[in-house]
Amino acid sequence: MTTLVQAWTAARDRLKAAGIDTPVIDARLLLEAAAGATRADLLNDPHRLLTLDQTQALDDFMARRERREPIAHILGRKGFWSVMLNVGPQVLTPRPDTELVVIAALERLEPGRPARILDLGVGSGAILLALLAERPAAKGLGVDISEDALAVARENASNLGLAGRAALLRDDWTAGLEDEGFDLVVSNPPYIRTGEIPTLDPEVRQYEPLAALDGGPDGLDAYRELAPGILRVLKPGGGFVVEIGHDQGLAVTELFQAAGAADIELRQDLGGRDRVVAGRKKPLGITADNR
Repeated sequence: MTTLVQAWTAARDRLKAAGIDTPVIDARLLLEAAAGATRADLLNDPHRLLTLDQTQALDDFMARRERREPIAHILGRKGFWSVMLNVGPQVLTPRPDTELVVIAALERLEPGRPARILDLGVGSGAILLALLAERPAAKGLGVDISEDALAVARENASNLGLAGRAALLRDDWTAGLEDEGFDLVVSNPPYIRTGEIPTLDPEVRQYEPLAALDGGPDGLDAYRELAPGILRVLKPGGGFVVEIGHDQGLAVTELFQAAGAADIELRQDLGGRDRVVAGRKKPLGITADNR
């Protein structure tokens, strides 16, 4: 029989030997899931014995992680902002960098004021549901081309008690949406250059949906559609926030300028890399750029 601390140590060493970048954290998370344990259990009751079923479950988890399957897929869930989401191979796993989209979006959503939010490429629902959880007076629409992704988003909305305020629609970006219907539009579109896909970590290139990654030869295909589409569906004065690749700030800014956006700003992530482009649709009566 194996104790919690023995299992943790063995799992850590096994993942380290497999070349996993974060063997200590991954081993702990997999052990907690397999043994039904908490971090406090590992600290306060390290000599608790695992059952045979728990040992087998841990071994199964370890084998999957050694094949570079993402932790979030193995566990079936991922924390993002203040919400816990179900995730899997149908959707892009939410990244910490995407929380910058949430921060910028919340600045454009006055607390207590009703608003209509549109999330283009909603995936798991991460951005939309995080915003709705923070702004109870808001309602949202999530659009995605993938019905499998929408099924995940529906499940997450239901689990979080947000289904009544989150509608979900299968569509191609803004193609089927009415003009000037939204106060805020957010998006984390595919922006990786096609030629760079083979260089991504195995956890990404082998297990995440290609359609959520591939932004075309220069990574900008989605933004060429999004910029005019977002400006069309925004109400006058409404805001937008989109995630971008680290070297796409200028190009995406120019696309939104060409579409007629105002007050465009570029924000960096914690590493000092461009990560978010935000702005708004000009209010009625404003015709000069960025006024």
